[in-house]
Amino acid sequence: MMNFVSFNRLPFFRISIFCLLIIFGACKSKKQAAPKEDLLRNIYFDYNISADADYDKLTLKLKFLEDDDMGDAIQPEGLQSVKLDNEMLQPDSTKMNGVYYEVQKPINDFAGNHRIEVETVNGQTYTETFEFAPFTLTTALPETIKKEDLPLDFSGLEKKDMIRLVLTDTSFSHNGINRMDSVSDNHYILSKADLQKLSNGPVIMEIAREYKRPIKKGDESIGVFRIDCTLRRSFNLVE
Repeated sequence: MMNFVSFNRLPFFRISIFCLLIIFGACKSKKQAAPKEDLLRNIYFDYNISADADYDKLTLKLKFLEDDDMGDAIQPEGLQSVKLDNEMLQPDSTKMNGVYYEVQKPINDFAGNHRIEVETVNGQTYTETFEFAPFTLTTALPETIKKEDLPLDFSGLEKKDMIRLVLTDTSFSHNGINRMDSVSDNHYILSKADLQKLSNGPVIMEIAREYKRPIKKGDESIGVFRIDCTLRRSFNLVE
């Protein structure tokens, strides 16, 4: 009786072992599957946001450059989609700029966190997240300003930040002022010494925040992300 039972159970054990071997083989094959080909390995990602407070508009422009930052802007083979916050962006091109993806947004409406997502035809995803803070001058300037220290207050800057200051008058005797300078706690003083370098009369003041950081894939730098925000004021300078 014992031999008869063992003999009848033998096919069941064989089937069980066979199934286990199939499962083990499938798991092993999955672990050993070749990684997806990096279809954008020779592409330099060039992302730029330019905001002009005078027009309350910003422009996001994305380019994919061939080989490095000096390469031509192209439509890479294998690129399937480009999205900003799940909004599909469509490519455009000009002779001067090559191929690019561009969208315009109201500056104040764009404040907050955002996500750029690039996907290839084989399912690879390149994701870049960033925060945009509108940069504004909160100090109301009078039409006429004397050549004395001029305090300026901002909003949207970091506790310690940098701005580019450009001051231009109507005189052709000098180049005005064009330099990077530090700002602490959103406060800056345009010095009397700087204003004295300018001729009396109409002056155009341009202040820009220039932000730049690398785009990375792991530890490798594969591109650059820039945010340039500019505001302008004009006044009449007197002694």
